[in-house]
Amino acid sequence: MLVNKLSASDQKVMIRSITWIIILLTWANIHPLMAQNTQKIELAQQYDDKGEIEKARTLYEELADKKKNIPIIHDRYFRLLINNGYTQQAEKYVQKALRFYPDNILYQLDAGVVNLRQGNDAEAESYFTKVFDEAKSDTYKVRIVAGHMIKHDLIERAVSIYQAGRQDSGDPALYALELANVYRRLNNTDQMVLEYLAYANEDPSRVSYVKNVLQNILTEEEDLDAMANLLLDRIQRDADNPLYSELLIWINLQQKNFYGAFMQARAVDRRQRTDGDEVMSVAQIALENQDYENALKMYEYVIDRYPRTANYVSARRYKIKAREELVKNQFPVQQGEIVRLIEDYQNFIDESLNSPIGPSAATLEAMRSQALLYAFYLDEKNKAITILQQVASNPKSSREIRAQSKLDMGDIYVLMDQPWESTLLYSQVEKAHKEEPVGYEAKLRNAKLSYYKGDFSLAQDHLDVLKEATTREIANDAMSLSLLIQNNTVLDTSGAAMQAYADVELMLFQNKQPQALTKLDSMLEQYQGHPLEDEIYWLMARVQLQLGNFDQSLEKLNNISESYSYDILGDDALFMRGRIYEEQLKDSEKAMELYTQFLREYPGSIYVADVRKRFRNLRGDFNIN
Repeated sequence: MLVNKLSASDQKVMIRSITWIIILLTWANIHPLMAQNTQKIELAQQYDDKGEIEKARTLYEELADKKKNIPIIHDRYFRLLINNGYTQQAEKYVQKALRFYPDNILYQLDAGVVNLRQGNDAEAESYFTKVFDEAKSDTYKVRIVAGHMIKHDLIERAVSIYQAGRQDSGDPALYALELANVYRRLNNTDQMVLEYLAYANEDPSRVSYVKNVLQNILTEEEDLDAMANLLLDRIQRDADNPLYSELLIWINLQQKNFYGAFMQARAVDRRQRTDGDEVMSVAQIALENQDYENALKMYEYVIDRYPRTANYVSARRYKIKAREELVKNQFPVQQGEIVRLIEDYQNFIDESLNSPIGPSAATLEAMRSQALLYAFYLDEKNKAITILQQVASNPKSSREIRAQSKLDMGDIYVLMDQPWESTLLYSQVEKAHKEEPVGYEAKLRNAKLSYYKGDFSLAQDHLDVLKEATTREIANDAMSLSLLIQNNTVLDTSGAAMQAYADVELMLFQNKQPQALTKLDSMLEQYQGHPLEDEIYWLMARVQLQLGNFDQSLEKLNNISESYSYDILGDDALFMRGRIYEEQLKDSEKAMELYTQFLREYPGSIYVADVRKRFRNLRGDFNIN
């Protein structure tokens, strides 16, 4: 034969060639069949997607006769049958799938699902129990089975398999995150929180994640209260676990219950011997949220409790700052109190300057605060500038403090009607601190200078950049001023009313309240029906409040509530009315009435959390002995 006459290597080549020819001929015959099968599967899916149920079911039924198709079509085919009431066909199909794949636990679970739909609970339980017993010792299988149960809305069954797996493992925190998510779907808030606690207990780095999740979930006061009670119970059982105290502090901060957070922070500092670190952290948040009275209590506590620690100096400086904010928000502001604050700052500064280490950052910040009190409340502008120049030139001043001091001096030059000096200082800071918060702050002040001068186009150029600032407060301020200019110059192309309004704002910055009120009165007459009308009432209300004329302030706010409740200042006006009754007139009942009205009329306002806290505080919810 020819093959026998060929060399060994030639024989191998020929055999390999014949083999490939056979493979290609076989593939040529098989490939059209495979392609046809694939096309049927795709067509069935298309019918399913379009809602052409009968066409899809007919094709799937034909495809299910071949074993190899079942893993490909199972999920869609079974869902189609179950969701459209074909339970008998579903039962027949699942039994076929199990004959082909008897060990597939998902097909076994689906057999249980079919029996549940048919009312055969005992038979369904038999399938589920068999699978659960087989899967519970394998974490991968537990998660697969639970996910399959959730897919079929058998949420309680998912809980059961997770709990069985946890019990089998002996790990009380196993599947904590999965169970938390399942309990969330069941609206079982208490169990959900317990699972998140178990999850966080396993690893302290998870606490931030848990806080973020709970912040989005626990939006109702009742849920926060329930979690607080749960945490208090856990603290009593396990006082040495820092997680429960940390989360309880966090809950109180979410509710703006700063005194409650203080109580827990105080306990944490004692247990962990942290020299008041936790209290100082809570005090700073209270100060930023304008709860000056509770911030003051916290700083006084640190001063008394930790006199020889790093927190002592900061607490002393911030105690004066908290008292300063209290004084500045009790109208009319008493000059005698301002003088006392300046003296307190001076005593703090003198002690620091005479200490072995000399001035600290707290000392320099105290000098800045003192200078601004001289300038804005005692009209001693030159003295203020001298102090700020000392701060800026001090070798211990940081870049940030030097920049802030220059901004302060720029503000004082605005008081002195020297805007060119102001813009020079603002521009220096802006140039030296590009892409930094203090640089954005400098740009915002330059924008306001342009606004005061009536150069609204230049102001908008600055503000357009600042809308993208990384600091949310600056971006919000920029957006507010930008909208004010846009909304009130679109129809009034001359900008006369806007210029008059900007003039008033400059007067108020310069503490010229009587002149500002006179001009606002004339604007109301001159620009009746102008879009600025509610803004004019708003400024008049603020000025009357600062002068201590609370009835006149309430009258202007009522004008906004009655005629402009739907507009941008509607919630601001109602909130300020409540605050006047609460803080200035000490009429708790009227304040609560207005806060209740606020929550009903402005549920989406940025002030909602503050209003709720104030209402609950007046009601006595946060009274702690």
